[in-house]
Amino acid sequence: MYRMRDGQPQVFLAHPGGPFFQNKDDGHWSIPKGEIEPGEDLFAAAIREFKEETGIGPRGDFIELGSVRQTGGKIVHAWAIAGDWDESQPLRSNTFDLKWPPGSGIANGRWRPPKNRSRDSECPMQRPAKSSGSP
Repeated sequence: MYRMRDGQPQVFLAHPGGPFFQNKDDGHWSIPKGEIEPGEDLFAAAIREFKEETGIGPRGDFIELGSVRQTGGKIVHAWAIAGDWDESQPLRSNTFDLKWPPGSGIANGRWRPPKNRSRDSECPMQRPAKSSGSP
């Protein structure tokens, strides 16, 4: 998801939750993503995962950004959509009866300029996806 602020684009990034990431900030921000169910359409999976991870149901005109293989081997298929999130409202991530480890899922989100490629705050595995010229 992206938005314009003061004439400049910002991209929504998410920070994972759970005890492992509780006190870690640097290098752990990425686009919301998840797993594709067997036989699931890639676009449908992207919408489902974004809603599961953030509680935000994306609607509007999507821009297909393509796919990238992360350094860990996972292939990420991405779409962009203009949208907004009121940072005063909490994100609602992965609500179901059992979750392990406790507190896993997205714990926080923030807006960043897409060209601000701070190696301290963004997940290194996301860098190839962000270099595709996406908004």
